[in-house]
Amino acid sequence: MSTSNTTVFIIDDDADFRESVQWLLESTRYAIESYASAQEFLDTYDQRPGCLLLDVRMPEINGLALQQIMQERDIRLPVIILTGHGDVPMAVNAMKNGALDFLEKPFDDDVLLKLVDKAMREAEQRFDAQSQELELREYYDTLSRREREVMELVVAGNSNREIAETLGISPKTVEVHRSRVMSKMRAENLAQLVQMNNRLGL
Repeated sequence: MSTSNTTVFIIDDDADFRESVQWLLESTRYAIESYASAQEFLDTYDQRPGCLLLDVRMPEINGLALQQIMQERDIRLPVIILTGHGDVPMAVNAMKNGALDFLEKPFDDDVLLKLVDKAMREAEQRFDAQSQELELREYYDTLSRREREVMELVVAGNSNREIAETLGISPKTVEVHRSRVMSKMRAENLAQLVQMNNRLGL
């Protein structure tokens, strides 16, 4: 993931604050976008990698509610919560919901810049993992119904003979399906196939 296509998304209903944070982050190598509301962000977000600077207390959809929506939509942007002094309990809840960190306003510029760099490293890992999952899903979608049944029984630790008995087919046919599963999934060995199965959440 190159930094040229990574974006810091700022969501805060305070226009002056958004502008000041945007000005600060323009010294970095990342693209910057700012939004006055969570809904405005949701309406325009197009799955680009990056991180989110999120005000926890906003009208309509607050920071905690946006986190839940992001989880539902599988939006994997690392979140840094920006919070006023009285909102620390909300910020702690946001951390429990998966936020990477939180900062109390007003905060030190250098601290924010270091956190953004940390969030971008995390984003790279998350988006790489997501790309790999999508690739695995494409492989899995090429399997026939029978090949999926065989794969399920293989990763559960069944032998070819046990799979043959379970599915009512010959061990030789199981071998053929098993070979096709390994080939289509690009798995080099059984351990790798099990890992793929786990990552797909099957």
